[in-house]
Amino acid sequence: MAYQGKVTGPESLGRILQQARLLNGWSQRELAARIGTTQRYIWEIEAGKPSIYTERLFAVLRETGTELSATIEPRHDDE
Repeated sequence: MAYQGKVTGPESLGRILQQARLLNGWSQRELAARIGTTQRYIWEIEAGKPSIYTERLFAVLRETGTELSATIEPRHDDE
């Protein structure tokens, strides 16, 4: 079953990514290990911590009238 959400800024993106992680049954530490980063980095993303990249990205989206949405498709370990 897929879940969809509108991404309006770093905070909503973080919430959607957190839900995707939880649907897959992973802890922040497990996801971090899977992608080769730290648990703190995952926490910062999920918390919607602003960065220059995300601030500029969402400014460009707003200025160009572009909407961003996300679809969560839970993974299976055999994929």
